[in-house]
Amino acid sequence: MNSIVKKLNKKKLKISFAESCTGGMLASKITSISGASKVFGLGLVTYSNQAKISILKVNKRIIQKYGAVSSQCCEAMVKNLAKISKAQINVSVTGIAGPNGGTKTKPVGLVYIGVKNKNKILITKNIFKKKSRKAIQNTTVKRTLEIIKSLI
Repeated sequence: MNSIVKKLNKKKLKISFAESCTGGMLASKITSISGASKVFGLGLVTYSNQAKISILKVNKRIIQKYGAVSSQCCEAMVKNLAKISKAQINVSVTGIAGPNGGTKTKPVGLVYIGVKNKNKILITKNIFKKKSRKAIQNTTVKRTLEIIKSLI
């Protein structure tokens, strides 16, 4: 994490997060590092569908058609976060941390991570086979940070 903050600072880049299943863990991770105020712009926890619709302006038809845990919703979250944050790097996370809420087509551990780096958008679909909610959340944060690191 320290190296991400240093890299962002060196390149004069700002980063922002829109989190759902991680509940603010990414924002917490970055703000635990001294110097984060130079690179961290904004962290939103849009946990409910209503928050995704009213704060992030995700079109409710996307959620109705594909669900909140979908690449379409993840992409809308990250695109709209970029409009609000004005950061160069924007990250969205939506998934099912469990232990309940999973289905055959959307199992517990299914997490979409979206990164918008200037004009490029990368959406990754992950299925974390961890047992606990906490483990899925921690693995999501770890994977998200790896993706960010590889892009900056």
